[in-house]
Amino acid sequence: MNKAQPNHVSQATHQPILSSKVKIAIIGGGVAGSTIALRFAELGLDTTLIEKGPSLVNGPPICHLHAGGNLYREICDQQCLTLLQQSIDTVKVYPHSVNIRPTLIALPKTDHGQPEDLLPRLEKLRARYAELVAQDASNKVLGEPEQYFQFFSRAVLDALVNLPLPSVAKADSDWLVAFAQNVDLDSIKFPVLLVQEYGLSAFRFAAITNLAITRLPSCHLQTDSQVIAITSQENTQHENTLGWQVSTQHQQSQVIEHSHYDYVINACGFKSGEIDDMVSAKRQRMVEFKAAYVAHWSKCQGLWPEVVFYGERGTPRGMAQLTPYPDGYFQLHGMTQDITLFDQGLVASCQKSAQPKLAQRFIEKIDKNWPEHVVSNRTLGSIAHIAQFIPAFSSAEAAAKPLFGAQQIPGDDADLRAADVSFYGQHYARAEIVKASSALAAADAILANLVECGLVAELELGNYLTEHYFPISQQCSATEVTEQAIALAKQRDYPIALAKNL
Repeated sequence: MNKAQPNHVSQATHQPILSSKVKIAIIGGGVAGSTIALRFAELGLDTTLIEKGPSLVNGPPICHLHAGGNLYREICDQQCLTLLQQSIDTVKVYPHSVNIRPTLIALPKTDHGQPEDLLPRLEKLRARYAELVAQDASNKVLGEPEQYFQFFSRAVLDALVNLPLPSVAKADSDWLVAFAQNVDLDSIKFPVLLVQEYGLSAFRFAAITNLAITRLPSCHLQTDSQVIAITSQENTQHENTLGWQVSTQHQQSQVIEHSHYDYVINACGFKSGEIDDMVSAKRQRMVEFKAAYVAHWSKCQGLWPEVVFYGERGTPRGMAQLTPYPDGYFQLHGMTQDITLFDQGLVASCQKSAQPKLAQRFIEKIDKNWPEHVVSNRTLGSIAHIAQFIPAFSSAEAAAKPLFGAQQIPGDDADLRAADVSFYGQHYARAEIVKASSALAAADAILANLVECGLVAELELGNYLTEHYFPISQQCSATEVTEQAIALAKQRDYPIALAKNL
C-alpha cells in the first residue's frame, strides 16, 4: 500500500534514500514526466528533466480527479477501481492541487440509461474504498467510505428550491441547493448522484512540480530544450548494458548539447511517437485533440459541485460538464464534435511511424494561436450546451482562450482511461498515462524496472519501492502553491481564478 510521508521533513534534513550513480533522462515535463522526476529525485536518483516549453505541466486540460471513473460509463469496472486507487495516492502526494468538492451526475431524460444502472459499480467502488481505509487510515482522503456516493430524489431537490443558499457545505445536501434552484429539474431523471470525485487544478499541480523540482539537488531541469536525437551507446558504468546519448537543442541559443544517460524515459505525451521513432521502437497508439472552454458567469451564486449531464459521446447530445472555480469562473466540456471533440481529431499510428499524425490545423492550435472566431463559436457553443439544463447559464460569457492539447491513448482502445507505462528493449520506458492520477503508478512501475535492470539496489530502496516518499514536494505550503499557480496562470494568459483553491 502506498503511503504518503509526514509533511515535516525540512530541506536541510532531507536525506536521499539511494546512493546509486545511475543517470536518468526524462523527456517531457508534463504531469507524467514531472511526477516521475519528483519520485526519483526525492529518493536521490540523478534525474534530468528535459522540457520543450518554458515551464512544467502545460498540456491537455485537466480538471477532475477520477476517483472511481464515474464520468465514464463505457469503461470496465477494473479501470474504475484502478482509477480509485491512483486518485487516492495522488491526493496524498499532491494535497494542495485538489479542489475538495463533490461531483453531481444527472441523466437527461433523453439519455438511454437509468440512474439505477450505476449502482452495482458504485457499490464495488465504495466497498473497495472502505477496504483501503481499513488497511491504512491515511487512505481516507475522499471522506467517510459510507458517504462515497449518495442518491437524491426529486422530492429532496424540490425541498431545497426555497432554502437560502449556503456559503459553506455543512452537509452533502448543501452542494445541491444552487443546483436545485437553477437546473430545469423536468429535463433530468431522478435520482441524481453525488459522488466524492474532487477537482484537480492544473495550475496548482504545475505550481507544486515547478517549486519542488527547483529544491531537489538530484533533479536537473532543462526548460526550453528539445531532444533532436537519441542514440544507443555502450554503458561504461554498467557492464553488458547499453546507455543512451541524448542530443538537445536550446530553443533560444540553438546550442546543441550531447549527454550520456543510463536510462531514458519517454514522457512526451502526444509526441511520444517522435521519441519512439528516434530509437526505432514500434508502438501502436492513438492521439486525440481535445479542448475545454473557460466561461465567466457573473450571476453565479452559492456553492457549486462539479456537474455532469451524461450523454452519448460524439453526438449533439454528448456529455455536458461544468467545473467550478472561484469568482464565478467555470471550465466547460461538451463531448460533441462542435465543442470538446473535433472532426478527425482522433488519429492512430501506422506501421512506418509510432507517431500518429494530427492534421496541421490542430498542430497550429497547439504551437501557435486559435482563430478568434473558432474560440468564440466553440465557447459560446459550450455555454449553450450547459444552458440546455441550466437556463440561467446562458448569460455566461467567454472568459479566456480554450484549455487544450492532444492526449495520447496507448494501444487501439479509444475508451482506455487507466494506463501507465510500457517498456522497449533495454533501459527505455514510455510513460503513457491518459489521466493525471495515473502518473504515480507510472513512476512506481519504472522504479521497479530500474531494480529489475540492476540499476537500483532493491535492498537499499527497501519499502520505498512501493511507499511514496515526497518530503520536499509535500513541504510546499498552500500559500506558495497559490502564488506560483497564479503566476503561471498569468504567464499563460488565463484568469487567475483557475489557480485559486475553492
